This record gives sequence, C-alpha cells and structure tokens, in this order.
Amino acid sequence: MRTATHPGSEFDGAPAPLHDRLESLIDAGAAEMTTLMLDLAEHPEVAFEEHRSARAIVDVLAAHGIEAQLGVHGLDTAIRAEIGGGVPSSAGAGGTSEADDGHGADDSHGADDGHGAGDAGRDEPSTPTLAILSEYDSLPGIGHGCGHNVIAVMGLGAFLALAQLAEEDPSAVPGKVVFLGTPAEEGHTGKEYMAREGAFDGLDAVVMAHPYGYDLADQVWLGRRTLTVEYHGATAHASAQPYMGRNALDAASLMYQGIGLMRQQTPPSDRIHAVIREGGERASVVPDYAKLDLYARSQAPETLRDLSRRLEDVARGAAMMAGCAVTFTWDHHPPSLPLRTNAAMTGRWVQAQRRRGRDPLPLGVVSTTLAASTDFGNVSFRVPGIHPVIKIAPHEVALHTREFATAAVSELARSAAADGAYGLAATVLDVQHDVRLAEAVAAEFTAAGGAIDVPSYFD
Repeated sequence: MRTATHPGSEFDGAPAPLHDRLESLIDAGAAEMTTLMLDLAEHPEVAFEEHRSARAIVDVLAAHGIEAQLGVHGLDTAIRAEIGGGVPSSAGAGGTSEADDGHGADDSHGADDGHGAGDAGRDEPSTPTLAILSEYDSLPGIGHGCGHNVIAVMGLGAFLALAQLAEEDPSAVPGKVVFLGTPAEEGHTGKEYMAREGAFDGLDAVVMAHPYGYDLADQVWLGRRTLTVEYHGATAHASAQPYMGRNALDAASLMYQGIGLMRQQTPPSDRIHAVIREGGERASVVPDYAKLDLYARSQAPETLRDLSRRLEDVARGAAMMAGCAVTFTWDHHPPSLPLRTNAAMTGRWVQAQRRRGRDPLPLGVVSTTLAASTDFGNVSFRVPGIHPVIKIAPHEVALHTREFATAAVSELARSAAADGAYGLAATVLDVQHDVRLAEAVAAEFTAAGGAIDVPSYFD
C-alpha cells in the first residue's frame, strides 16, 4: 500500500508544447538507445578502462551530427559535448573528437561566462547552463550489476532529444546544455578527478538518474572515504621469546574489535567496513607488520569528517595497547561526499515522471538504511544537482548483483531508459525556461551552504 506522495512542483516549467515535442523525440529515439544499452551490457568495461563504451557513445553523437571530445578533463574515457545557447550542434564542444589538452571545452565555461551557482552581481539573469551526466563503467565479474548501461543511455537520450529540439528551433533550448560522460564511478571517484580539471566550472545545475528497485524522487547516498591502517611492531620467536616482540597483528585485531564497539555510538546511517589484509606469515613468528583496509561512510560531510577522526583515535589506541607504531593512508582515490539533492529541480523530475506513468516516492518512504555511495555527491556540493532513482527491477533485487545485471537489459530497463531520458531533458528545459524555478534552484543551493572546497574538505 502506498503511504506517501511526493508534492510535485509549484513551478510552471517549460511551455507544454515543448514538452509534447520533447516527449515525441525521446520516444522516436528509444530503439536506438535500447540498442546501445544492450551493446554496453554485452561488453562491460571496468573503471578507467571504458574505451569501447566511450567510443560507442561518441559514435552515436557523431551519427547525429554532434562532435564530442573524448579524453577530456584529465580522463582518457571522459566525454564532453555541447548544444544550445548559440552553439550549433554540428560544432559540438568546439573541438576535434580527441582532446589535445585534457581539459575539453573549459575555455567556453570559465568564470567570466556569466554562469555558475556562485556568480553574483550580474545586471540581469542569464539563461542557465545545465549538464546531463552519463556513467558507463561496470563491476568486475558481474558486468553492469549497477545498471550503468541504463544510466549511459538515459543521459545520452536526453541530450540527443534536446539537440534535435534545438535544431528545429534554437529558442526551444535557450541555454547551453553540456553532455558529460563520466567514467570510473564504481569504487572510484571519476567525477572528482574531472571536477579538478574544470568539468563542472561554469555550470548552473547538473542532472542524472540511476536505476534501482523503486521509483524514488530522492534517496540517501552516503559519503565514503577509504583508509589503510598499517601497524609496525617487532618480530620475535613466538615460543622462546614472545616478550621480545611487539605484535602488529594484536594491534590490528584490537582496532577491528574497537570498530565493532564504536558502532554502538555512531549514527544509524554511519557505515564502517574493514578487513585485515596482512597479519603475519608464520605462527611461530610474532608478526611485525599488519594492515587493515577500511571504508567509512556517513550521511553528511560533517559527520563523515567526525567519523574519520574517531577511526584514527581507535587506530592510535590499538597501537598504544599493543606497543606498536601506526601509519594512516586516507583516500587512495578522492573521497565521495554525501549527496545534496536540489528539491526545486526534483519536483520537476517528479512531474515529468508522472507524465510517463510513474509516481516517484518522496524521501523516507523507502528505508534510508538502503544507502550506498556515489561520486555524484562531490558534484552536488559544487553546483545544484539531482540524482533520482528509477525502477528497473523488483525491489528485492539489490544493486551490485548478477540479478541486477540481468535486470539492466530487461523490458523494465528499456522503458526506464526512455522515461528517465525524458525526465532529465524535461528538467533541463524547465530550468532554462522558468526564471522563477532557476532562481529557486540557485537560492536553495545557497541556503544549504553553497559550494564547498571539496579537495581540501578533509584536510
């Protein structure tokens, strides 16, 4: 039984005839997007190795007369293309299909272009620039068990429909729209690498959607950090002179137990996962080296920072008890922040999904303990963003499973790809055509604390 309904949107959005035409373009392109979705599923590629997948997306863009840059913003498999706002689709991102400097079209999105959520002092409002994101990396061993093949075509389908709309009538897409292909989300933070190379500079908002077992307008996504703890002790004969040693495995075991006890005094949304990777080679030798790998997750940047400090305290305490030295290595890849959802844009996503026969649930109806992490969180603390989820599988089918990989090529996934593409494109149109909505998007972001300096946040 349904227990809650999302309030939808108080804003008008784009004119109804534009939505009608947009929807027809989405549906006309659905077969092509389905073909690509299935192709990506048949040829899964893991983080940073998505060469075939990225090329397939660029080839589809080229077939529609849109040049895209491949190998931008510091990543070989990242993609950038642009349409609207006076940029003809045949010019794309204004470059060749292969980037030369690793920075893509940043020069057209610098601090002087009048865009960006943090700009102030403009004499008159400019039409917002929005980006639509696609992911296409897979999981080792199980392929697209997180449904990134669906994410890829939702974003691409939305962008192509807007490009066609702009070709028919440039005034229909009054602001610039950027397509960003973002690699390496699984276990990594590809979007953060791209952000540090200017990918999100000059944007007013960013949209993407993720497949799931429910239609949810908003769901909790936790921030995530990785930590390696190494203990350094002293070897000794474990029988003849154990008292001459300092047991690094003891320190690792004490930390593991300490984490378990600490969980009693952490918020329910916090998550700590740990494994002891090394702890000695022979039982007859007191081990002088042990290593743990940990994930720490939390629901807010502040609580993630606090959890990080508490884990260091536990690690130091274990070292003191065992008489060992300890070293920390945080974040082999940049950390993921929690996700900050923009409610004004989310309401427009809900309205678009209702038009497609879906009715996304509001936050809190589905347990917030069903929480993972995404590098989109890092984007959402730079510019306003939405990251709704769309149903492609029964709710009991979990992400990161072979069963979800099967769902990612199902009939549900095919319809979700079209519905999601329409939702993303419709939200972009709404923000660009409705000044009151655009102002609300920016004001909400500012009221939530505005942009934070992501690279230095945990320093």
